[in-house]
Amino acid sequence: MIGRGGLRHHTPRLKRRAALALLLGSTLLLAACSDAQENGQNPFNAEGPAAEKINDLFIPVIVVAGVVAVLVLGAVLLIAFRFRYREGKNENPKQIHGSTPLEIGWTIAPAVLLAVIAVPTIITIFDLAEAPAGENVLEVEVVGKQWWWEFNYREQPQVRSTVVTANELVIPTGEPVRLQLTACSDSLPGECNVIHSFWVPELAGKLDVVPGRDNATTIEADHPGTYLGQCAEYCGLSHANMRFRVIAKAPAEFAQWVREQQRGPAVPFQEGPEGEEEPAGPAQDLVINTYQCTNCHTFDQSDVVSYGPNLTHLASRTTFASGYYELTRDNLVDWVLDAPSLIPMESKVCREVGTPAVDNDCVGMPSFTKDTPEGEPVMTRDQAEQIADYLLALR
Repeated sequence: MIGRGGLRHHTPRLKRRAALALLLGSTLLLAACSDAQENGQNPFNAEGPAAEKINDLFIPVIVVAGVVAVLVLGAVLLIAFRFRYREGKNENPKQIHGSTPLEIGWTIAPAVLLAVIAVPTIITIFDLAEAPAGENVLEVEVVGKQWWWEFNYREQPQVRSTVVTANELVIPTGEPVRLQLTACSDSLPGECNVIHSFWVPELAGKLDVVPGRDNATTIEADHPGTYLGQCAEYCGLSHANMRFRVIAKAPAEFAQWVREQQRGPAVPFQEGPEGEEEPAGPAQDLVINTYQCTNCHTFDQSDVVSYGPNLTHLASRTTFASGYYELTRDNLVDWVLDAPSLIPMESKVCREVGTPAVDNDCVGMPSFTKDTPEGEPVMTRDQAEQIADYLLALR
């Protein structure tokens, strides 16, 4: 049997062993999390000059920070162990008052360390902010909306006439792309959106998209591929779904993509001899008259900005809904029927008025299967399939 004194003697040792076991178990649990699949947004996987510059700064800084953390935490653990409470012993450290060398040392050392880190940091910030020189710089206006991205390729040497697309930014490899970031759109003159943040981790750092303030950043991809981007600033109900993709193509393939985007619609709206519309497929009357999709979207002009994404060449994209869904017929049919059930974008007020824009407070597509305004038609699945088939023909 263990007496009371023996039990008291062994209790601290048991507690220490339990704490050590808990620490080891937590370490193993966290280590198991490292086997997660690559999500395509790893900032350490630099695929462009801007991301490489950020890594060249970040990695040395994190090493220095790690050394400081080890020294500080090591000192804390040493002091906690050395001066821990032990029954029957006075372990109070010797009291030192006003040690001038120590106070000067722990004031100057961090200041010098921060100054050393600040110099390359400031140089990198200015370097990344500088606009690239040369005639081969592609310029794209990026408009952050709720909750999607509009990309406007203005007329320039690489793009002979304007191209407007959404959620998939196509760029040539090996060439700098200057992005003009704004939250204000030509589709709503004088109106601006909320704050967003443009971030493609593998190509560049994040930069805020602020209403009333135009920011600019430069991205460049070394190799062809798809690089995933994300809004990095909370912007409302569907912020987490506000994704996009940067698709890097070889210069010749990029030029071909531009030519394809500048073509007219694959299935244009037609008008009869007396001005009566002849459907471009069975969906034309549904798109224009029944559900009035043309109030927010453009279907037949790839150089026009609109309240919603320009859909003139929707089928040339791989995803839709801010890159959240793969562009398939089934996904598109479900989206046309009831978009808010797939991605949250409607408030109760928006559903009651049945419109995507009231005093600029309601955004996103309405549901055509529920909460429709009184007297408005409820969309059938057959109608949604007709519209989806029409959209998938817009290459």
